[in-house]
Amino acid sequence: MSATAEFPWNGRDSKTDLRRQQAEKLEVVGRLAGGVAHDFNNLLTGVLLYCDLLMASLEPAHRARKYAEEIRNAGMQATGLVKQLLAIARPANSEAQLLSLNEIVEGMRSLLNRLIGENIELKLRLDPDLGLVKMDPTQAQQIFLNLVLNARDAMPGGGEITIETRNSRVQVVPEQGKLGTAQSILCALFVVADNGKGMDDSTRAHLFEAFFTTKAGSGTGLGLATVHGIVTGNGGLIHVDSAPGCGARFTMLLPLVPPMAAKNCSPIEPERHEGGFSKEKE
Repeated sequence: MSATAEFPWNGRDSKTDLRRQQAEKLEVVGRLAGGVAHDFNNLLTGVLLYCDLLMASLEPAHRARKYAEEIRNAGMQATGLVKQLLAIARPANSEAQLLSLNEIVEGMRSLLNRLIGENIELKLRLDPDLGLVKMDPTQAQQIFLNLVLNARDAMPGGGEITIETRNSRVQVVPEQGKLGTAQSILCALFVVADNGKGMDDSTRAHLFEAFFTTKAGSGTGLGLATVHGIVTGNGGLIHVDSAPGCGARFTMLLPLVPPMAAKNCSPIEPERHEGGFSKEKE
């Protein structure tokens, strides 16, 4: 199934100063993350090693085993935070591969259902004919994880989160004053939407800035900045529709691999993650 995307984005960004400030912030994050990642990971390696030794010495039914498992999970989340800091500051280091966004979502279904809780329903509306994209599978997982957790936090009283995918055709129009004709590009369109509390215009204006958060004391402001960096770094577009009391709808477009090129390559089999993700949000 293919549709023409009604995507209110003209391909131009006049906010040069904002982009420069954002780049400066990310440069600081990159230097900070690079400086501490090595030593921090050495410490975490020791913690995880002793957790594994402790778990190996305990019977599965031992009451202390679950405590060791919680320590290990926290250690894995800490390593995930370091990776996320590096990913947002140095997105060019990823390894792009041919993959299906549908398979990425299906592989994460169990994990996402556990993370959002019983009072929130996760609905998947995946186009079975969705084409393939080329990107780092870990980055694809980060997109869905961060957006779903962000939606969860917008619905403390429960609600619905919907993930949609479909093929789309995007018209790229030359900028005003430049020669050329409009080109049509095939894209994978995917949406993460919720029926939560929504956002006002002021919040949406700063949504993808590093360290911007509305969760005082609980958010790092890295989750959505990471999503924006991954999508745009892979040649894609991202747009947010939201209003107070009307939920939020994150719409993303990524270029599809041409069908003939896709036939000559086999898509990767995504890992089915049951835990160990960094739970950074907005």
